[in-house]
Amino acid sequence: MTKQTVILTGGGTAGHVSLNQAIIPSFLEKGYDVHYIGSKEGIEKDIIGQAFPDLPYHSISSGKFRRYFSLKNFTDPFRVFAGISQALSIIRRVKPVIVFSKGGFVSVPVVIAAKLSGIPVVSHESDVTPGLANKLSSPFASHVFTVFKQTLKHLPSEKATCTGSIIRPALFEGTKEKGLEMCGFRNGKETILIMGGSQGSKFINDAVRSNIVELLKDHNIIHLCGKGNLDEALVNMPGYKQFEYVTTELPDLLHASDYIVSRAGSNSIFEFLALEKPMLLIPLSLQKSRGDQILNAELFFEQGIAEVLQEEELNSQSFMKAMEALESHKDSLIKNMREAESPKTPDEMVDLILQYANNKN
Repeated sequence: MTKQTVILTGGGTAGHVSLNQAIIPSFLEKGYDVHYIGSKEGIEKDIIGQAFPDLPYHSISSGKFRRYFSLKNFTDPFRVFAGISQALSIIRRVKPVIVFSKGGFVSVPVVIAAKLSGIPVVSHESDVTPGLANKLSSPFASHVFTVFKQTLKHLPSEKATCTGSIIRPALFEGTKEKGLEMCGFRNGKETILIMGGSQGSKFINDAVRSNIVELLKDHNIIHLCGKGNLDEALVNMPGYKQFEYVTTELPDLLHASDYIVSRAGSNSIFEFLALEKPMLLIPLSLQKSRGDQILNAELFFEQGIAEVLQEEELNSQSFMKAMEALESHKDSLIKNMREAESPKTPDEMVDLILQYANNKN
């Protein structure tokens, strides 16, 4: 019997890839062939390639829809049209029964091509308000799943469902011992994990490093500082371990942590919630984003499961004050996390997606 095929797409940031990475094993276990469509040089190519080296990965052209003036706004539409043509060719060749889109600008040509080919599309929105790529894609989708109930008011009620968060099983397979050993921490101090997103954050990096001596008095620090942001002067500092970026090592590092300081991307913060890690969220400012991380952080703060420090207020002093609040509220944060709704498994998510596999657009 010939296997049926599914196509997954999404990229640009790790947040647009992590859910796909989580559900690929479930599709494979259910007997489906899985193909991935992403950009030629995006982070998704590295993440999927490392996690699933035998999975067919197809690169297409994609543009970026900017909210600010740029000459590329005049040329990128042609890249999108090229991407649609390339995605059409891939879809007609591999004949998927469904396309699942996690968002990011590379997904837009794929979703449009699937619609033109009569292939059902299911998309997923992790943030409180839909991103621009998902806004453009949603008219072509058969159904849209969301993480937050508040997102439903931004989507057509007849084709949107809130599923809650989806957590990859590998997250729970990490161990504190492996994480501490990876960092060489053997002093028994509590550990703070600092994450500035897949690209890193100069603001967060500077706030941490300006307070490094004070922080290390009572803590170890694991610092995911972003590509090109390693500080050579701190390489051999006891109790401090810096990485540009990690992939398969992240579950161990999360388990090794007692506190987490992070941006407020939806996928990440729900992973921290699932592991019951007290978190200080520093969302991207409105000057750098559409404000989705600010809304994510506010909702977590309102539920009593996170402390929040706005990027505009971030400096050496405010960072230390926020860290003190995080530590003093540790017990109440964990208590509220334990009362939060349980996340869905990748198997449950795949079953929801496959409900639409035989639907025609």
